[in-house]
Amino acid sequence: MNEAVREIEEIVNRETRAWDTQDVELLLSVFHPDMVWPWPPTANNHDPLEWIFVLGKYNRKKWEENWQQLFDTHYLKHNTREIKKIVVTDENDGAFAVVDIDTLWIHKESGFENHWKGRVCKVYTKMPESWKLIMHTGVLEYNDL
Repeated sequence: MNEAVREIEEIVNRETRAWDTQDVELLLSVFHPDMVWPWPPTANNHDPLEWIFVLGKYNRKKWEENWQQLFDTHYLKHNTREIKKIVVTDENDGAFAVVDIDTLWIHKESGFENHWKGRVCKVYTKMPESWKLIMHTGVLEYNDL
């Protein structure tokens, strides 16, 4: 395994730890300042013509408040993530990771379940000091999962 693949694996695992521990600062540490995160309305909406932006381009204050609100109002029942594939460019300056996730948040008051289950693609760019997550698809379900 080359060094870039190990570094991408580390950042995926760091993000997982951030969700597991509800650590907003750790979560924010993986994002590039130009990060964007389109979401399908449902996990079965594979057509990007139907996708939306929930948060817009990365804004530290807005994203910090959003994720902290999730952590304050929900508890994490489980968070299983499995890296299926990591691909690094020949130039060693870009990468993506395909990750299967099964993350279940339960609203503390209503009991409403917010279930993130399916496959995501996390796209990274190499910065001078480290890799950063610059784009991430929302969760999509596939028949073979």
